[in-house]
Amino acid sequence: MSKNQYTIGLLFLIAGAVILLGKLGLFAFIGTNFWPLFVLIPGILLHVLFFGRLLPPIVLIPGAFLTINAFIFFFCIAFGWSNMHYLWPLFIFAVSIGLYEYHLFDTYHPKFPRTLAIILALVSASFFGIMLVWGWGLYLIAIAFIALGAWLVAGRKARW
Repeated sequence: MSKNQYTIGLLFLIAGAVILLGKLGLFAFIGTNFWPLFVLIPGILLHVLFFGRLLPPIVLIPGAFLTINAFIFFFCIAFGWSNMHYLWPLFIFAVSIGLYEYHLFDTYHPKFPRTLAIILALVSASFFGIMLVWGWGLYLIAIAFIALGAWLVAGRKARW
């Protein structure tokens, strides 16, 4: 048996196994459930390359954004994409975390990224609070208004 014949036979075996696994649905399962790895791996790689002193600190911004978003995507795959209705403010928070990491690990500790990170975190928290209140919290606000109105009306009548 020649070396070329062995190599060609091995390629045919690998091609057949890939085709069989594809027909059995393995690649569809992996592609459907584990695609956020293509977002997570570059995010972690950017962090590793920065901490290995190969890249500048500015790469921490996209690194944090990619890493946090990958975990959001994994959560939505596991528990349903309807949760994105409440989780979308975390995309803004991911940018905030990246900016704050940049502020922490840059040797000059620039103040603008920290300020922008705080503003974006507050915006994200506000949107997250609004999304929570908008769903079931509106009932609580309505009940609070009714109770406050009843207290004001009853309090005014009792004084007369």
